[in-house]
Amino acid sequence: MSCTQPFDPDCRRCPRLAGFLDEVAESNPDYHARPVPSFGDPDGRLLVVGLAPGMHGANASGRPFTGDHAGILLYQTLYNTGFANQPRGEHPDDGLALIGCRITNAVRCLPPANKPTRQEVRNCLPYLRHELESVGEGGVVLALGRVAHEAVLLALGEKLAAWPFGHGAEHALPGGLKLLDSYHCSRYNTQTRRLTPEMFSAVFQRARSLIADHD
Repeated sequence: MSCTQPFDPDCRRCPRLAGFLDEVAESNPDYHARPVPSFGDPDGRLLVVGLAPGMHGANASGRPFTGDHAGILLYQTLYNTGFANQPRGEHPDDGLALIGCRITNAVRCLPPANKPTRQEVRNCLPYLRHELESVGEGGVVLALGRVAHEAVLLALGEKLAAWPFGHGAEHALPGGLKLLDSYHCSRYNTQTRRLTPEMFSAVFQRARSLIADHD
């Protein structure tokens, strides 16, 4: 297992992603267009792990799930389940605060076509491992999509085949963490009804229940 490492806002360990961000920054000079830090309560016992920043969302705003379609459902659901102080997150200065929850991504930089390579996921694992190690006792990690699910397992040194992804799946990992899975709250998944607001809410309600059970 490789080392844990705090987030590096100047990271350029992935040549393809670093080059792509340079291009994006040139064509969109007002965009963040850099690695995106996590957001939320540093002592939170719920860690939500997404895929990667979206072009006109976190890559533009510098805050996970802020400014894109996926964030609409995510922040509304966090508010509904008591993990946020307001239901919308539109820009970094909007007053949104997370309660007992933190959000990060498996890959911190915008990937072309929203598809990081396996090596790019691996290059980001030390940052994800640092996030995982800071989750409090009795904590829950909620993976949004298969890539996030597998990144969590890789960061913890677990075999992927031993912990299969599935919406609503629940895994008691060695070390005490609970891993919950959800389909990603992407525009495609919500518009095709592969993921409904009710399905998404149920996963967060389960996370809330697991945290409460440990209290």
